[in-house]
Amino acid sequence: MSTDVTPVLSHLVRSAVARNHPVVALESSVLAQGLPIPENSQAAAAQVRAIESKGATPAIAAISCGQPVMGLEGADLKRFLQRDGVRKVSSRDLGVVMSQHADGATTVAATLVLARLAKIGVFSTGGIGGVHRRSSRDKSDQVRDESADLLELARSRVVVVCAGAKSILDLAATWERLETLGVPVIGYRTRELPGFFTAQTGIALDVRCDTAEEIASIARSHWGVGNEQSVLVVQPPPAEHAMAAAHVESAIADALSQAERKGVDGPAMTPFLLEAVSRLTNRRSLDVNIALLENNAALAADIACALAAK
Repeated sequence: MSTDVTPVLSHLVRSAVARNHPVVALESSVLAQGLPIPENSQAAAAQVRAIESKGATPAIAAISCGQPVMGLEGADLKRFLQRDGVRKVSSRDLGVVMSQHADGATTVAATLVLARLAKIGVFSTGGIGGVHRRSSRDKSDQVRDESADLLELARSRVVVVCAGAKSILDLAATWERLETLGVPVIGYRTRELPGFFTAQTGIALDVRCDTAEEIASIARSHWGVGNEQSVLVVQPPPAEHAMAAAHVESAIADALSQAERKGVDGPAMTPFLLEAVSRLTNRRSLDVNIALLENNAALAADIACALAAK
């Protein structure tokens, strides 16, 4: 007996998919866990507005009362933005949250799973997860923690638009893992891997594209030869919001020290670090986060339109 699950699509998303109209998936964890209230509502509205302004349909992914959803809206979206009892859900947690009929905000990894099931081919987010930095407790021969985002990127035929991996991660190690997993990384109007809050990382990219149509062509060719990996598109945060790399590194170092002193670990680490960096930068990093989410959503919509125009 087949046990495949099909996400429930909102009316607008269902209509768009049926007409081969461009659709862009969005994660919900950044709204329910990543950004504070009320900035999470502002970010949700900005992403939806950016996608719709380009002629595409936004589809916020979530587990709502145990049901996978693409197109969280209305009272359900409001409940997630208020974040009462909403769990952070990665790909491994989907079955548990569904069987318990709970609310779950999807990370990049979980959103990729739902997008794959719903046959939605473009996904916009802020920054992907990756390989975590070493702490003073790590031994040199230990395998470091690695986000489930990387595994799902390696098996999801989805164009993923982001501002690189989150700055709190080991960006060089994450870049190497993406290469090992066969995930092509395309710089949109850049030849340097952006670092989420900053445009500068010193990590050179092999591929640059200047139009959404070029990216769509690469994605078609990548999957046309049988590859299953995502195509990862990275663009720097908007120049008027981007932070200097040295400023970002200083804040992250302080945040990591705080996390180690307080014994923060596991799933709590990323939200803790992002909140600490926001505080240490006088909320500048929060402004960057909101701006790049909107910017990425607009580019993702352009790519979705280019793919739909084939």
